[in-house]
Amino acid sequence: MRDLTVDLLKETFEYNKETGDLIWKIRKRKVVKGAIAGTVVPEGYRVIQLNAKFYKAHRLVYLMHKGYLPKTLDHINGDRADNRIENLRAVSAGQNQHNRKLNSNNTSGYKGVAWDKAKENWATYINLEGRRIFLGYYSTPEEADKVVRKAREELHGAYANHGDK
Repeated sequence: MRDLTVDLLKETFEYNKETGDLIWKIRKRKVVKGAIAGTVVPEGYRVIQLNAKFYKAHRLVYLMHKGYLPKTLDHINGDRADNRIENLRAVSAGQNQHNRKLNSNNTSGYKGVAWDKAKENWATYINLEGRRIFLGYYSTPEEADKVVRKAREELHGAYANHGDK
């Protein structure tokens, strides 16, 4: 069994720069030459079996283009199926968390905004380097959202995700 290398990836796959898909160059057992490699799992990632191991396709694409595998990769646009190299970037675990979408259990409709029953106001929070920072209370969720967005842009920079994408 060969180690995972750029050479192995280039021998095994063709990269479609328009879609970000990896296309099989070889034919073997259940592999059809010319087919898109892998399958999409419920979390939205495309997973490919190679050398009896499973890999997320975006990690193979990144290795193929950049020559190394960072610990954490981020899909810039938040679409886990979009594996175009220009949509992938190496990030720290903290930066990857900044780019999270709106949580499914969010009740305010705004990222970083929650109703505080005791204060009867909208509380605002932002996370930075593993710490939760309180930004204050506001009378409307819209007003609270403006404050959180501004803080997110200042503190998270290029990794800011307001939950709308």
